[in-house]
Amino acid sequence: MAQKKQAKQVIEDLGKDIVSQIKAMKNPSIIVPIRALSNINYNEKSKTLELGDKTGNRMFFNVAHTKRFLQTVEVASASLNLINENKNASLRDVFYQVKRTIPGTHTNIVDDQTESDAAIEDLELITGQSREELHINANKNGSVAGNVVIEDRGDTIDWSKLGSGGWSIPSNVELITFKKVTAKYILYMEKAAVWERLHEDKFWDKQNCIIISSQGQTTRGIRRLLQRLYEEFNLPIYVLTDLDSWGHYIYSVIKFGSINLAHISGKMAIPSVRYLGIHTKDIEKYGLEKHLIKFKETDIARLKQISEYDWFKNNKAWQQEFAALKKLGAKAEIQALSSRGISFISEKYLPEKIKNKDFLE
Repeated sequence: MAQKKQAKQVIEDLGKDIVSQIKAMKNPSIIVPIRALSNINYNEKSKTLELGDKTGNRMFFNVAHTKRFLQTVEVASASLNLINENKNASLRDVFYQVKRTIPGTHTNIVDDQTESDAAIEDLELITGQSREELHINANKNGSVAGNVVIEDRGDTIDWSKLGSGGWSIPSNVELITFKKVTAKYILYMEKAAVWERLHEDKFWDKQNCIIISSQGQTTRGIRRLLQRLYEEFNLPIYVLTDLDSWGHYIYSVIKFGSINLAHISGKMAIPSVRYLGIHTKDIEKYGLEKHLIKFKETDIARLKQISEYDWFKNNKAWQQEFAALKKLGAKAEIQALSSRGISFISEKYLPEKIKNKDFLE
């Protein structure tokens, strides 16, 4: 309840500030922290990304700012209505709530969802409240299975008894209560197909762990769920991705936080997370040479970019991995392990890796 009052209060204060500027015959403006790599700092002590102190002043009577100013105010109004009604909306819902033509013009407040999504992220920065605290959620995107029992809005849910689909991870996991957790560690993988393989093989039961997946980049709900499980139960977390710089970035986001969401890294980042694979040395060790995918120019550029990030550039082990990947000149998918047998990944690769502590940090 206190959280709800805080979110409501900061939005109302934003509105009152704009009104007071208008009454004082000033050009209404909103100060917005700059969300860009140039304003991101890597905190060596906490090992997380943090937003710097650079800000921009978005003014209503400025042709370059007017539309973004209106979008921010409209999204704030939609959020306040949701808080007052104690209801939640999807990102798509909010897009349609604010999508309309400005009276007397042919200009829409928003033309597509990317604009309203950006305004929501700006509102997070301005208010210091997360999107979920503003009662705005993304679509579900992720599955989990394991020896865990939770309570979600009065329903008791056992993650070990949900059939082939597992539990669908919501955007907002703050209201979940963990009733029983007996798992020893968490395995996160970027691909749903790999999760399905491990789930069918009952990997989580045989290894007494929790398996979690998304489909590509990790969602905010998954990142927050991972952090809660780590902080509340001290569970080690291993990350399994393709052997490429996009997979490495997925790991980086879970561990250090992301550039776009550096302002809420404290609720997302998990500095102790470990990268389990795939590693460059796995290619020869497990005979995957015939299943490599040759680099394109975009792969080379992305590898160079990620190797120069502050949170990687002074890490000797990671720099060696980046150098080996550049020399290899190719990438590999997790599913390449299926060439050794459909259940090779669950019966040999992962148990062997975890037992031998074969990971990068």
